[in-house]
This record gives sequence, structure tokens and C-alpha cells, in this order.
Amino acid sequence: MKIISTILSATVAIVLSSSTSLAKEDNHHWGYTGHNSPESWAMLSPDNKMCGLGKNQSPINITTTLHINLDELKISYSGSSKNVLNNGHTIQVNMDEDNTIILHDMIFKLKQFHFHTPSENRIHGKVFPLEAHFVHLDKDGNIAVVALMFQEGAENKELAKIWEKMPTKEGEKSELKLQKIASALLPKKMEHYHFNGSLTTPPCTEGVRWIVLKEPVTVSKEQVEKFLHTMHHANNRPVQPINARVVID
Repeated sequence: MKIISTILSATVAIVLSSSTSLAKEDNHHWGYTGHNSPESWAMLSPDNKMCGLGKNQSPINITTTLHINLDELKISYSGSSKNVLNNGHTIQVNMDEDNTIILHDMIFKLKQFHFHTPSENRIHGKVFPLEAHFVHLDKDGNIAVVALMFQEGAENKELAKIWEKMPTKEGEKSELKLQKIASALLPKKMEHYHFNGSLTTPPCTEGVRWIVLKEPVTVSKEQVEKFLHTMHHANNRPVQPINARVVID
């Protein structure tokens, strides 16, 4: 039991310290440009070997799917946010405990959500200007990520509340007390794709349950530019081979 407890504690620590991100901040200075770009992650540290050897890596380009009657995705985001962090890889909103989803009769708690530009996942080849990842853990340390796409259009008023408090420097954190902000960002329809994947940053751990929402929400060009200016560069990992995986919808 002591070993299991130690492993679970380590998993939770990884999730809380990064972006799906979920990666160790001291992991040999991985990044998105130059010598630390995604193509080099597996060579930066032995801890990152799955970034190169994994067969169920994320993100992916969703093309062919298997249609079955998926269980309804039960989302209860009734709690509030706590703060917003610039961790050098993304802008991350940390959440309180009153936000959950139920997936396959398993209860996952929302720990944080963060953003990538352009989108990491693609839908039938389409790249979106922004993607949010809502990162959840269950009591055993299993990870589930809900991905939300943003398409260019009208200003997103809920996103604007976060952007107003966006820290501009790496390591900075701002208080952000917004009730039901995670729920407010979601689209009206919750139809989704489901597949098994990985973290999209080092150490690229597999076994992550991915739920990609089909319906996008809007974001203005100016909002995307503000995020990109803060990050100084794109922060998306290239799509990975699907291999033998099946995407269901």
C-alpha cells in the first residue's frame, strides 16, 4: 500500500505542477522551439522516453471514427477558479474541488485547465486557433482530459475574464475567483470524440482518457494574439500517429 500511495502522490504532483501539459517543470527545460522542441523531447531525459517510443501518443488528427452509443458525458462544473498561472509553457487556471465529470461510471475532479495555440488536436485535418484542455484526476490517479476547440469569431466574454488577469511573466500567478467559469466556457452541445492517448508534454505518459468536444466556441483574433504574445511562440505539439487506436463518437 505504501508503494501505491507513493505512486499516486507522484502522479498528482505532476498534474498539479504543469500544463497536459502535466509535466515536471525541471524536466531538462523542454519547450516548443529550438533545441528543446517536441522533436527533441525524448532525447532530453530518460524520463521522456515515451515521447519517442509511445504508440498511443497525443495529440492526433481525428479522421476515421467508429460510431457507437457513447455514454453521456456528465459534467458538473459548479465550483470556482482559484488562480491563474503563467508556468512558461501555457496559461493555466487552477480550480477548487467542486468541479467533476463522470466518465464510464468513474468520477474525475477537474484540477486545472490551460490553453494551446494553435490547437494540438485536429478534426478532419482542421487546425483551430486555440484549444483548451480541462485536466481531471480520479481517486486512483487516472487522468481524463476534455478538449475544447475555439474558432475565430466574436470575442469570447468568458475567456476575456481570464485574459484580464493573465500573468505576463513566467512563474507569475494572479488570484482568479470566478464562479462556474469552467462551465461557462463550454459549448451548448456536449457531443464528443473519445480515444486513449497521452500527455501532450513531457514525460508524454500514456493511459490518458481523451474527450474532444465536437462543437467549438468562438475566440477573437485579438484574444489569440494576446495569448501568443504572452507565450512568445506557438505552444502546440505536432499530431502523432494514431497507429492501432480507434476513435469513437
